[in-house]
Amino acid sequence: MRTITAEQLAAHGLDGDEAGKVAARVSELLGSRPAQECWSEITASLLTPAQPFSLHTFLYDLVFSDWDRARGPRPAWTPSDESIRSTNIAALMADLAIDSYPELHAWSVRNRAEFWDTMVARLNIRLMMPYSEIVDLSAGVERPAWLKDARLNIAESCFGGEPDAPAIVYQPEGGALATMTYAELDRLSNRVANALSVMDYNTGDALACYMPMTAESVVIYLGIVKAGCVVVSIADSFAPDEIEKRLRLSNAKGIFTQDFLTRAGKSFPLYDKVVEAGGPPAIVLPSGAGFAELRDGDVAWNDFMEAGDQFETVPCGPDDCTNILFSSGTTGDPKAIPWTQTTPIRSATDGHLHHDIRPGDVVAWPTNLGWMMGPWLIYASLVNRATIALYYGAPTGRGFAEFVQDAKVTMLGVVPSLVKAWRNGNCTQGLDWSAVRAFSSTGECSNADDMLWLMSRAGYRPVIEYCGGTEIGGGYITGTVAQPASPATFSTPALGLDFVLMDEDGQETDSGEVFLVPPSIGLSNTLLNRDHHEVYYADTPAGPDGAQLRRHGDEIERLGGGFFCAHGRADDTMNLGGIKVSSTEIERTLSMLEDINETAAIAVESEGGGPALLVIYAVPRPGAELNRDTLKAEMQIEIKQHLNPLFKIHDVMIVESLPRTASNKVMRRKLRGDYRTGV
Repeated sequence: MRTITAEQLAAHGLDGDEAGKVAARVSELLGSRPAQECWSEITASLLTPAQPFSLHTFLYDLVFSDWDRARGPRPAWTPSDESIRSTNIAALMADLAIDSYPELHAWSVRNRAEFWDTMVARLNIRLMMPYSEIVDLSAGVERPAWLKDARLNIAESCFGGEPDAPAIVYQPEGGALATMTYAELDRLSNRVANALSVMDYNTGDALACYMPMTAESVVIYLGIVKAGCVVVSIADSFAPDEIEKRLRLSNAKGIFTQDFLTRAGKSFPLYDKVVEAGGPPAIVLPSGAGFAELRDGDVAWNDFMEAGDQFETVPCGPDDCTNILFSSGTTGDPKAIPWTQTTPIRSATDGHLHHDIRPGDVVAWPTNLGWMMGPWLIYASLVNRATIALYYGAPTGRGFAEFVQDAKVTMLGVVPSLVKAWRNGNCTQGLDWSAVRAFSSTGECSNADDMLWLMSRAGYRPVIEYCGGTEIGGGYITGTVAQPASPATFSTPALGLDFVLMDEDGQETDSGEVFLVPPSIGLSNTLLNRDHHEVYYADTPAGPDGAQLRRHGDEIERLGGGFFCAHGRADDTMNLGGIKVSSTEIERTLSMLEDINETAAIAVESEGGGPALLVIYAVPRPGAELNRDTLKAEMQIEIKQHLNPLFKIHDVMIVESLPRTASNKVMRRKLRGDYRTGV
């Protein structure tokens, strides 16, 4: 029988009396319980966030020291039968008379029309005219017609909460918590819709939003959609060059922005960047950090919001565009991806089933409208009658951690690099995160040790690893609160969707490139500036039983026990700080440097797994003498000024030439391998 001593625990920060008691109890559990039950008992009754994390990892490794990895990775959280019964998934299974989660997923992909018909009803999606058919596949799975013949405006489905219930809880940096009720959000978004009609914007016109994620930006977003117009999402970190590009691709007729963005006591101009980008007529919100002199034709927010509170929401067709988002491809400009009236149903479904969002929950996810998780947060929260939690300051420090506590956040979404910052800064010390029922992580590959640390901050709650894309409207691989959770791994394909893994020869494998099996609500049918078929369907291998497959581009490995782990991208796209960018975009930006002949940008995994690191290979011009540190600094300035200051260069390699294929394409995959092995 395995035992541990008080001395072993004292080495991890426990004092003598406590170390003795814990050692005796752990030894008893090790001798009487299976590993999963043992760990559940230890996390429930012995471990606390106040104890050193090294104690947590010591006991975790000890409990699972004999774990058979063929069963899958070591679970750090296992749901009780009671907790499973309370989930939205369990309610759906009961309605369908299905006994297990694997059966539920199999049913959802075998009966896709029935699954989505069920979810439209469960989410209470409001229809102005009912659909004659949930999906018409007469044009094939590549071009499904969802909610055929229906009329709706998806914004109406965001107001099912009680009128006096909080729709948004928010806090300015250094300020106090405040709330906006569902009724107030409805009235204010009506004012936005009314003002747009007064200003002669028409149904289908595109209006950009270049703002931080605030209560006002949610008001603006829903007001634009109510008016039958289209939101153009632009991240508040982008430089004028990238703003101009997105305005041009979307043909935006107007733009909402803020005069300044205030973070950590510093003010960063937003409106001036819109002006520098040659933006269309702007509606400018005040931040209180200063005053921006407006161009002729631009309108101050307070003047704009003098419109009335009542508005009749514009009916739309299911395929009408609500939002244009941008996601990097492997060449040229970013892909301009339209979200239709049905795309948000995918977001809300993932929130309902995989994140178990319920009425009254408080959902926080540091993000902005320029990343798909901004619109996702709006729909996943409000359609499920929950509360959006927004912190206006930097999410990396103590202020945000206190906000999670004070707002009583129940579902906290993260990007893995944020978790690393919280852990390194010890910013959660002494705080009570016990209201959190679940975490979720997306945007980058996770580090298992960081995710175990995160789970421990709330008395061990699951982290729902969540991976998808702008062109999906949500996730294709994820976890649930009805299955065990292991740090940095996924436990299931998303409900209503399936995928296969293929090797370079187009054969199924346990570790390879992801190909989705369509159709699903949420999957894009068009791109504004690309051939959609060419990007997603051309030359894809055949799936099981000859199924049409859809290219996605992630690298996924199947583990034991039904789990999966992510290995980044198979193509030349990378996730940096949760934002997708192509190698080509970075290389084009760096081409401005005069001493550089050419560059290749790659992303490599950090040591031990986790967020991708940006590495630049540079070929100097003949005769140029380059210093790595100086070159790295110069490149960082170019990226900050012309692309996005959030993209940080990890390393620069100066080489005589870049490896190329016979057709002269840069072999970035070889560079990634060379960098990992130190070649």
